[in-house]
Amino acid sequence: MPELSLREALNEALSEEMERDEDIFVMGEEVAEYNGAYKVTKGMLDRFGPERMIDSPISEAGFAGLGVGAAMAGLRPVIEMMTWNFAVQAFDQIINHAAKMLYMSGGQFNVPMVIRGPNGAARGLGAQHSQCLEHMLTNCPGLKIISTVIPADAKGLMKSAIRDNNPVLFLESEMLYGFKGEVPEGEHIIPIGKGDIKREGTDVTVISWNKALLQTLDAAASLAAEDGINVEVIDPRTLMPLDEELIFESVRKTNRLVVVEEGWGVSSFGCYITDRVTTECFDDLDAPPARVSNLFVPMPFNVTLEKEVLPTESRIKEAVKKVLYKD
Repeated sequence: MPELSLREALNEALSEEMERDEDIFVMGEEVAEYNGAYKVTKGMLDRFGPERMIDSPISEAGFAGLGVGAAMAGLRPVIEMMTWNFAVQAFDQIINHAAKMLYMSGGQFNVPMVIRGPNGAARGLGAQHSQCLEHMLTNCPGLKIISTVIPADAKGLMKSAIRDNNPVLFLESEMLYGFKGEVPEGEHIIPIGKGDIKREGTDVTVISWNKALLQTLDAAASLAAEDGINVEVIDPRTLMPLDEELIFESVRKTNRLVVVEEGWGVSSFGCYITDRVTTECFDDLDAPPARVSNLFVPMPFNVTLEKEVLPTESRIKEAVKKVLYKD
């Protein structure tokens, strides 16, 4: 299999789907002439033309709303947010219209659209540009939500997202568009709602996604080498719907749980996972679950302070040892 970066895997998925279905178009700020702010749509204007690769004004609410209307009319838009931080401007369209239209129309209107872009902190971008928004978005019924940075997963899930008849939010990472991995060529589909075991283990289950997943895998490797601790790492890949059975099965094997997420820990998606596990697997747990998340402060602009706020490998290792009573 060829090795592709995250941006190349997303580009391949988008291009293959646009070749397959003429109803698909891409819209967003700088997606066409500039090849995308992070070059995810590089070369696609030349390939598909300006009627299907559309540069929008700087108006997230405007082009998100246009996407909702186009989807209701039978097209399949892919809307790029330069960052999910800017998508806050479009929450009315996403939450009040895209998510609710099928229900409020009594099943008359599907909204088959994808909204994608980077989520979370980059490096030194300050509090207004460094947020993880999944804790808000997963709280709204009617939305499917994918969060991944693994190139093969990104390709397979993007193709599934575009083919889905519901609004799908695709959360990426600004810092990891260059992250590489092997990606199957051609038709590669991963079902929405199917998680993945990224590292098998027997001592503790650690659940993580997106950028924090790579830190978790590094921490797991370090714990194995230094302390002989065998960590099982699960990547949900899809936050909504969540592959709960995969998580429950793992916790029933290891009897311990740690959830690692970038983003604030108050009312977070990690809280939801912990709640589901303690409800369904209470008798299987040998220790209270632990969580690792951002410190509950606005993200500092200073890069050194930013590192103090975000989850770190050392904090992940401490949480694992805590649930094993080795701290």
